[in-house]
Amino acid sequence: MHWLYLLLAIGFEVLGTTAMKLSEGFTKTMPSIAMAIFYILSLVMLTLTLKKIDVSIAYAIWSGLGTAFIAVIGIMIFGESLTPMKIASIAFIILGVIGLQLSMSH
Repeated sequence: MHWLYLLLAIGFEVLGTTAMKLSEGFTKTMPSIAMAIFYILSLVMLTLTLKKIDVSIAYAIWSGLGTAFIAVIGIMIFGESLTPMKIASIAFIILGVIGLQLSMSH
């Protein structure tokens, strides 16, 4: 169940960051409200996650995958540039998350 909470925390964080971009510096009301709601939900889910998963693992996965997903959304939805360095950096983030997950089993 705690892994589900972590996945929900990541999803809400990604939605919150996307809404942040869409709020255009708090000039659009609905995306601004959505951003606040999504971030609150993300932190609630992350807090529930921390009942059973080490903070070092949970936070690294939450922030790492959130960052990777936002980078992909930036490229696909907001037309940000895709460079070899971005591709490599996203790959390193994902590899780091996998490494942390593997470290839990030892």
